[in-house]
Amino acid sequence: MGEKTGTYPGAAGRAVSADRPGQVRNVVLVGHSGSGKTTLVEALALATGAVNRAGRVEDGGALSDYDEIEHRQQRSVQLSLVPVEWAGIKINLLDAPGYADFVGELRAGLRAADAALFVVSAAEGTEGITGATRMVWEECAAVGMPRAIVITHLEAARADFEAMTETCRTAFGDDSPDRVLPLYLPLHGPEGPDGHRTVAGLTGLLSRSVFDYSSGERAEAAPGADQLPLIDDARNRLIEGIIAESEDETLMDRYLSGEEIDVKTLIEDLERAVARGTFHPVLAAAPAPEGARQGLGTVELLELITGGFPTPLERTAPAVTTPDGRPHAPLACDPAGPLAAEVIKTSSDPYVGRISLVRVFSGTLRPDETVHVSGHGLEDRGHEDHDVDERVGALSSPFGKHQRQLGQAIAGDIACVAKLGHAETGDTLSARNDPLLMEPWQMPDPLLPVAIQAHSKADEDKLSQGLARLVAEDPTMRLEQNQHTHQVVLWCLGEAHRDVALERLRTRYGVRVDTVPHKVSLRETFGSKATGRGRHVKQSGGHGQYAICEIEVEPLPGGSGIEFVDKVVGGAVPRQFIPSVEKGVRAQAARGVAAGYPLVDVRITLLDGKAHSVDSSDAAFQTAGALALREAAADTRIHLLEPVAEMEILVSDDYVGPVMSDLSGRRGRVVGTEQSGSGRTLVRAEVPEIEIGRYAVDLRSLSHGTGRFTRSYARHEPMPPQLAERIGELTENGA
Repeated sequence: MGEKTGTYPGAAGRAVSADRPGQVRNVVLVGHSGSGKTTLVEALALATGAVNRAGRVEDGGALSDYDEIEHRQQRSVQLSLVPVEWAGIKINLLDAPGYADFVGELRAGLRAADAALFVVSAAEGTEGITGATRMVWEECAAVGMPRAIVITHLEAARADFEAMTETCRTAFGDDSPDRVLPLYLPLHGPEGPDGHRTVAGLTGLLSRSVFDYSSGERAEAAPGADQLPLIDDARNRLIEGIIAESEDETLMDRYLSGEEIDVKTLIEDLERAVARGTFHPVLAAAPAPEGARQGLGTVELLELITGGFPTPLERTAPAVTTPDGRPHAPLACDPAGPLAAEVIKTSSDPYVGRISLVRVFSGTLRPDETVHVSGHGLEDRGHEDHDVDERVGALSSPFGKHQRQLGQAIAGDIACVAKLGHAETGDTLSARNDPLLMEPWQMPDPLLPVAIQAHSKADEDKLSQGLARLVAEDPTMRLEQNQHTHQVVLWCLGEAHRDVALERLRTRYGVRVDTVPHKVSLRETFGSKATGRGRHVKQSGGHGQYAICEIEVEPLPGGSGIEFVDKVVGGAVPRQFIPSVEKGVRAQAARGVAAGYPLVDVRITLLDGKAHSVDSSDAAFQTAGALALREAAADTRIHLLEPVAEMEILVSDDYVGPVMSDLSGRRGRVVGTEQSGSGRTLVRAEVPEIEIGRYAVDLRSLSHGTGRFTRSYARHEPMPPQLAERIGELTENGA
């Protein structure tokens, strides 16, 4: 690293392909919104010759963030793939959104990648590494994913590379900060009128070489005598960090005895440690000046990716079973092995139709062959399981908004597949005669409810199909048709996720919707025992209607539902009409007796009644039963019951106090806390659901993006009288 010469393969205008897994590197870029990920991808594409000038492909279109919604929102909202080539290696750069609402796209990128670049901004100081970014770092550490750090925005007036490096060491170093060290130090140019010194190049710590980028092309030179003392401390610390991770146990003793370790040996040990995920180098990068081809640090970063990051051969594939759950031998990254690929992203193109971005873990995927599509077990989110055969359309490599044709996609590579009508994100593609199902990756649970309705009759006709296509693209979204509130609810990860979903419905599928207040499933119950008499007697010539019944209603413990008891004696109500009374009271209970919410947790006892030999009927006794229940309700207090959720909130210790105070303000009851790993607390609470509609948004604000929570229905409980009265007034007013 720092010892090689960059090459320019001239990839612009053609698809980048690979013949062997060892020729592929899959890298995901991670960092919060605004850290410079997309700019860095464009700088790398320019340095490799994949684009003709910064961010533009051969037709003048944008390389990244070309989606109309991304233009309007001024941020990335979806995972994008940019394949480039360097020194004969195909590099699949996966640019993941940095905003928390699109963490599902980030998780898909982590699944498809074999290494991660964490991008942080030098201009933001300690705020450049958010709590959410630290959590992603820990996720990568848990699975042993190799990681490196790139510091961007060195051109900013407040940029401080050294201070940002120390921040990274603290944030990402865990108990071993000497595993997070810079490979290069910035070479500052002359001081400008504002006192700011631009970064003109880099000094390689291992090679003691200077790489000057001031001309727009990297030029290598020997450092001046006055520069060497400035890098010695950093160089010695780097060498010690590399040697500490070396598999050669004699290397440290040789170094401490004063032996000069060969630079080639150090580079080889460094690359092995990076590939194992035990050493995390820090690099610097900046976009190329206008008219230049190489941005600061782009060559060094490409050398790290090709030399230090692992090939797909070095990474373990996800576990697989047969679709019916039987075990299957572990997969190897072998182009000649059984086909096993996974859909990591689904999108729709107005001209091509559905496009599936696929990571091939084993075997070789070819155009026009028939594959088996196995589902992913997300039926609770509106995504059906799949177990069907489908014909693969064309294979292509994405570049901006264009697709470049591929002849095949081998194990370890990533490609786009056209016209898979059933496959959704998370599905497995395998051979027809050897169907497989991959273990799914963890999807974040959508916890922000958004109730919607069609804007017009024309939109109503298209709503169902549009929603089905929308959730097929996004496994982090859940579609609910609530049978109690009769609302269509989209469960999203946050407000930005909601806005993008509704915008896609409108622009991509031609469906306009309006958002309406989300309703929780309230219930009603009796506050005390009451009786009621239902009298339905009508004479209008011919057959009349005659039914009288008397009932008693008493409350039952929560969760009891509705019990119907027959205590009629002497045949006052003929036997054939007793089921009619029960049907009538149950129908009225479903409609509610006070505020229009279903009645629950009561015992309804039929005590007496009267019938007519000619005019009594099933319909008459149903009506009488309903009237009796309404009369009983008028003679007692009706309690409104609200659903209560069991919540588990995982939050940094620093924010436990604000979180618990906030729960108290939501009428919540904290039922316990416990430590959950280093520096985190798990808070268990019971909170009325009506109070947590926006909790997904509010917790993010309270915890600075570090909090997570789960919720599940616990039970219905009586609502405070003053709140129940207010809701009753709103119901009467039609709100």
